Amino acid sequence: MGANWNVKDPTLKGIVPYGVADRLNLRNVLEGDGLKGVCPDITLYDLRVFNADDECDEFAILGALQFVRYLNSSKSKRLIHGVNLSISLEHQVRSYACGRTPVCDECERLVSNGIVVVVAAGNTGYDDGSSLGLFGSYRQSSITDPGNAESVITVGATHRNMPHTYGVSYFSSRGPTGDGRPKPDLVAPGERIFSTAVDNGAKTMDGTSMAAPHVSGAAALLMARHNELIGNPHEVKQILCGTATDLGRTSPYQGAGLLDVLRAIESV
Repeated sequence: MGANWNVKDPTLKGIVPYGVADRLNLRNVLEGDGLKGVCPDITLYDLRVFNADDECDEFAILGALQFVRYLNSSKSKRLIHGVNLSISLEHQVRSYACGRTPVCDECERLVSNGIVVVVAAGNTGYDDGSSLGLFGSYRQSSITDPGNAESVITVGATHRNMPHTYGVSYFSSRGPTGDGRPKPDLVAPGERIFSTAVDNGAKTMDGTSMAAPHVSGAAALLMARHNELIGNPHEVKQILCGTATDLGRTSPYQGAGLLDVLRAIESV
């Protein structure tokens, strides 16, 4: 499931984040001269949660997540091994404990059912202060749901080409969670990412919604190379985080560090 983009064709929601994990859906790909994503041979199920007016609610997201569990339970073998959630929900602090909202709980159920769940950390890491007429400032404990769920892989964003120099993107949400747990889990490229657009072309975009599919693609590669990891999302998370590259930033900013796909695959 992907973030909403300002298009009126409801069949196209979510296509941009998946372009990173899968492949760029360009005309020149069909002509044999194109670009590929992290895991080009992956099979995708695109579950739409936004309507034609760019509107979405929590019930639509819950329905999509429950449908994933239904698909897997209705088949003789697991059909879906991973879910990418490039979406962001405000945590309703007066109604639910941090990480215990209905969407977070449903993500936990997916993980308990053997599905890797990768979630964007959110883009609320910086407050420009415009609403109060103040100077801008960085925000701590700004992880959004469902990134607050304990078992999901929560992904922050970093510079595309020079992550060691520029570190974590200014917009990337910071940890810890509201109840003091360490998040994000790791970071991946999320600035000026070249991916699919709804006009059968491509464009560059920023956001943790661009970073999360890098990790989803990496998880898919890891499970494809090491089939024993299929159905073991906790182990997949441990490997991806354990092989990440330290960027020299504190853990509330970078988590375990920058995703390293090759090191993750070779570590098993």
